[in-house]
Amino acid sequence: MYFDGMETLTQAPVLARFGYAVSDPTRARILLALSDAPSYPSDLADSIGVSRQSMSNHLTCLRGCGLVVAVPDGRRTRYELADARLGHAIKDLIGVVLAVDPACCAPDGECFG
Repeated sequence: MYFDGMETLTQAPVLARFGYAVSDPTRARILLALSDAPSYPSDLADSIGVSRQSMSNHLTCLRGCGLVVAVPDGRRTRYELADARLGHAIKDLIGVVLAVDPACCAPDGECFG
């Protein structure tokens, strides 16, 4: 299904996009920040400690994954999560405690084998 030139995804493809987005630590931090409140790119860059160009690239990726939306706000653009349920899901996920086999996966989550 398409909406405004965009493809609409549900279930497993949504989870795959989310997984790809959070596989990068900077994008994960952006999503965590936006789960607390909408923000402007320059404020996000300053709070996360990345360049504005890097922030722009990450926000473009997150928009392409359908996880954030850009909201015009006068001469600026504010970013927020595309669906409020993402904020709840993110907060639920960071509360999860995992027992991992260090011989199986690297600290970044990449699996050996």
